[in-house]
Amino acid sequence: MTTQYVYRFGGGVSDGGKGDRNLLGGKGANLAEMASIGLPVPPGFTISTEMCQTYYDEGQVFPDSLKSEVAMGIAHIEAITNKKFGVAADPLLVSVRSGARASMPGMMDTVLNLGLNDETVVGLATVSGDPRFAWDSYRRFIQMYSDVVLELDHSAFEEALEIAKEDKGYNLDTEMTADDWQGLVKRYQELVVEMWDKPFPQDVHEQLWGAIGAVFGSWQSERAKVYRRLNDIPAAWGTAVNVQAMVFGNMGETSATGVAFTRDPAKGDRAYYGEFLINAQGEDVVAGIRTPQYLTKTARETAGAKPASMEEALPEVYGQLAKVFDLLETHYRDMQDIEFTVQQGKLWMLQTRSGKRTAKAALKIAVDMANEGLITEEEAVARVDPSALDQLLHPTLDPTAHRDVIAKGLPASPGAASGLVVFDAETAAERAELGDAVILVRTETSPEDIHGMHAARGILTARGGMTSHAAVVARGMGRPCVSGVGNLAIDVKAKIFRVAGREVREGDIITIDGATGEVMIGAVPTVQPELAGDFGILMEWADKVRRLKVRANAETPLDCKTARIFGAEGVGLCRTEHMFFDANRITAVRQMILAEDEKGRRVALEKLLPEQRADFTEIFEIMAGLPVTIRLLDPPLHEFLPHEEEEFAEVAAATGIGVEALRRRAAELHEFNPMLGHRGCRLGVTYPEIYEMQARAIFEAACDVAEKSGNAPIPEVMVPLVATRRELELMKAVIDKAAQAVFAEKGRTLDYLVGTMIELPRAALKAGEIAEVGEFFSFGTNDLTQTTLGVSRDDAGRFLTTYVDKGIYAKDPFVSLDIEGVGELVQLAVERGRKTRPDIKLGICGEHGGDPASIAFCEATGLDYVSASPYRVPIARLAAAQAALKAKNG
Repeated sequence: MTTQYVYRFGGGVSDGGKGDRNLLGGKGANLAEMASIGLPVPPGFTISTEMCQTYYDEGQVFPDSLKSEVAMGIAHIEAITNKKFGVAADPLLVSVRSGARASMPGMMDTVLNLGLNDETVVGLATVSGDPRFAWDSYRRFIQMYSDVVLELDHSAFEEALEIAKEDKGYNLDTEMTADDWQGLVKRYQELVVEMWDKPFPQDVHEQLWGAIGAVFGSWQSERAKVYRRLNDIPAAWGTAVNVQAMVFGNMGETSATGVAFTRDPAKGDRAYYGEFLINAQGEDVVAGIRTPQYLTKTARETAGAKPASMEEALPEVYGQLAKVFDLLETHYRDMQDIEFTVQQGKLWMLQTRSGKRTAKAALKIAVDMANEGLITEEEAVARVDPSALDQLLHPTLDPTAHRDVIAKGLPASPGAASGLVVFDAETAAERAELGDAVILVRTETSPEDIHGMHAARGILTARGGMTSHAAVVARGMGRPCVSGVGNLAIDVKAKIFRVAGREVREGDIITIDGATGEVMIGAVPTVQPELAGDFGILMEWADKVRRLKVRANAETPLDCKTARIFGAEGVGLCRTEHMFFDANRITAVRQMILAEDEKGRRVALEKLLPEQRADFTEIFEIMAGLPVTIRLLDPPLHEFLPHEEEEFAEVAAATGIGVEALRRRAAELHEFNPMLGHRGCRLGVTYPEIYEMQARAIFEAACDVAEKSGNAPIPEVMVPLVATRRELELMKAVIDKAAQAVFAEKGRTLDYLVGTMIELPRAALKAGEIAEVGEFFSFGTNDLTQTTLGVSRDDAGRFLTTYVDKGIYAKDPFVSLDIEGVGELVQLAVERGRKTRPDIKLGICGEHGGDPASIAFCEATGLDYVSASPYRVPIARLAAAQAALKAKNG
């Protein structure tokens, strides 16, 4: 049986629907769905995503069966439109667009007006009665097809258009006449011959297959790969191809094209939000080539704009559109992003999809829709992308700070950022790699800029509206963006921009405010976010359904306070080595390390004990009544060793040992591979007095806080880098002895646990034995990933991107847990640990503790808690709730 690859829609036929997103892609499924609920959708057909995989598997050729299916699809469109493909008298023109199952705005290719050639353009001019429109459509088609399918330099065509306008003294494309466009078509055809060595294809079937191949081909374009990597979209999904009858927004003053959202995608307000252009085609709006007009009168008045809104210019069609908005939002139960065209007063729907939105808007829309009864509280929790919360948890501009505003554009994506001005994506990526904060300044962004946009702290464009490529992509990434700064004159070659009589060069610092559209010279200070309102409500709903506890990785009082504000239920990892690097203590630490014997070490440790006790006291006070997991000293000793002459001199003065003797001792301690060397519990085994001092500091601090506050903290003492039961047994004896000594001195006891970090494959495999001694396990997935994969986290960045691109790993294993490999070790350890000790407490404290996909794995594996950095605690809370809902709903 042959596979069906083509699915029709329109004219009362819908071979698919909204449930077929995986097969037909988001666009194809929604076109079929809109057609089935009676909306005005131009007829067409979708070639399924399965064909994309086949196309690549078969060496980028199409099976014969597809040719006959596509011919049937074209016949379906011809029958409904009463037009014929390639017939001059009344030609059928089609658009060819991509449509992956996950929205990838601007990343893949589109061809409009396909089916035009030297004969059909004359027929179109006659039948439409508008030669100007026909020749404008033909020049657009040649320009797009040459760029997308023939892969010719599109700037040559842009330049030819600019020259043609200059010769006539025009400013706008709309001033060009039919003869002007006809002349430009001739010039475009000459350019094709010059660059391609062949004339522009006149056979409409050759045009169609060229466009279908190009859309499938664009799935593996560099920009699409980068977007997929940044948004965790698997390469195996592929894209569908949608072929649809053209409707024309460029047929005069009663025609228009637009993009609209059923709610404000930046703030979430329940108000139509969008833009349109009269006498234009769709790419004019989304490509940001012309600055568009507002949809509603209110939006126009708020912005102080002069050109009439759609509500004023085309009131009747606007009324129909508003009804469609309400219908689609109720039907899909989500905020919709809609593309539409008006052809000579008739409304056509070209696309609907769940709209990309900022985190702030996502929260507001989810909470509002639950309050409106459109969705349930649990659905509201499931709707918000946990990673997007990152946008909310970071600072905004201080409203009281001085602002030297040099320009104002459209507030395209909220948030604020300061950085060095750069004018191209490559420089943005290079400077960001060096640690610089950069603002990418472009005339308009194109999909090729995706890597630079990701590297930049913010994006500023001279052209384009709030639905342009820059705006949509910036919102999706959580980057602030200001677009459409019309008076911004950019000289890319000279690396300078001018505005309002001011000059700004590459490397100068500017600040952009994506909430107001302001552009400022210099860096403007920021303030911390307010986490009340919708955020608080959604978090409350999330906490009702989640099972996993969420703790924070925190070792300073500020970290602990931030974590409490964000709802942490304790500390899952307090690293003690950071405390040792303090300038006041480092000499004593070095004295301890360089000492020749135990006596010398104990002298230094006596100096460190009160310092450590003070550290733990501050943390326990903030976390009173909550568990605090403290990891005993973990890093290799070489990290603390002196390197400079003056550092050796300081230690010599403190110890009375000569500099040369200290140098000799430092040389003895040198290790070739310190990450796998004398560190973690190996230090405790060799020098038990170090862990003894730390344990004493922990228990003294805990008793003092319990005494003062009446609310005892719950210390969980964690021994790092354990590989065997015996190591943990030896270290537990040291810790228990210190605890009993302190309890005897203080005249009180308190509950505590001794456990270990599972970060070596051997520990995971022998977890059953280790659990005989350990009362808790915390999975240190950063090191467990390093030791399982044999990959250094610090050096792997150079090649892991290639590994992800080539499908060796689905995601960077240091960002999202390698569930098949490292995950299996975690599952084994959980199983074996619980078999020995059914009530063993299990958590995860690597960076993966803040990654939603890894949190879903922790829920499925039955861990008790995850621990994340303070700013990622809300992300973990929401991800844990979503994981619980998924488990509950199957």
